[in-house]
Amino acid sequence: MPECQNCGSFVTEAYVRVFAPNGMERPRVCPNCEDLVRDGNDVREARAKRT
Repeated sequence: MPECQNCGSFVTEAYVRVFAPNGMERPRVCPNCEDLVRDGNDVREARAKRT
């Protein structure tokens, strides 16, 4: 299973297919990341910690 580049959490193949840029096998961030979030095509620091 693929892992998140940021936090190392396991993600599904479907998540990678939908949220990772074309050609990447591992997403840059995932829903488990507390410090980064997806923002359109980019990744940015979270404004508040997620719980």
